Amino acid sequence: MMLACQFQIKVLHLMNMIKKEIKRNLLNIFGAILMAVNINTFVHSANLIPGGFSGAALLIQNVSQKYFGLKLPFSILVYIFNVFPIYIGFRYIGKKFTLYSMIMIIISGLLTDFIPGLKITDDILLCSIFGGICNAIAINCCLMADSSSGGTDFISIYVSEKTGKSAWNYIMAGNFCILLIAGILINWNAALYSIIFQYASTQILNFLYKRYEKITLLIITDKPDEIYKIIKEQTNHDATVFNGKGCYQGTEHSMLYSVVSGSESGNLEKQIRLADPNAFINVIRSKSIVGRFFKRNLD
Repeated sequence: MMLACQFQIKVLHLMNMIKKEIKRNLLNIFGAILMAVNINTFVHSANLIPGGFSGAALLIQNVSQKYFGLKLPFSILVYIFNVFPIYIGFRYIGKKFTLYSMIMIIISGLLTDFIPGLKITDDILLCSIFGGICNAIAINCCLMADSSSGGTDFISIYVSEKTGKSAWNYIMAGNFCILLIAGILINWNAALYSIIFQYASTQILNFLYKRYEKITLLIITDKPDEIYKIIKEQTNHDATVFNGKGCYQGTEHSMLYSVVSGSESGNLEKQIRLADPNAFINVIRSKSIVGRFFKRNLD
């Protein structure tokens, strides 16, 4: 009987692993397809320059075509730009994470070269806004799959993982240089509208992706041990219990204090409510955390 139960547990664990890998691959491939479609519709329609190495590749492509009459393959340029970031990924971030990112880079690069362009609108403002939104959704799909769109994503993740600080200011400075060159050599109108594209993309991505956001939970409950077990099992974070008395009814309660990442908060709150429907949960966005904080490593 015990052997049968152990076998069942192993089978369930294997099935969950397979489902996770299938979901991860589907998200990664969808992100790559959306990235390529976005470049061939909104970006090319308005001659926009996205941020990062994709923007640098498009800039070189446009300059070579305008001044030398050569149309360089987008995929080759992107692959060359990503050699060093991929090295950083394999060395410092995670081999599986980098491998999935390479798959995304290869697929999006090839599809960008081979998918025919589609002009949805000639309005450069609409292209900037909706192109930025599509770009953010594509990147978020990759991040949800524990992958990335390559380039500056590797650098940003590496800096965030190692220092706990954002590399956004350095990336923004690099993007500014790309836009400045694009304005001088190609078109100031498109270069300035590209700022709107990048702003829309950044805002949507910040809204969708919560991995580096810290959330403080203050949970008033009569089941502190059960709630703590859920927090520990679901997030691997610790908690502190305070005992107090409710002023209105004068009854004794416990309050758990814990800090988790933004991506864990939503599911954790649901689990807590299932364990104690009467729990009172105060969710606070933490601006800064000083001290030890558990971070899951990328595989």
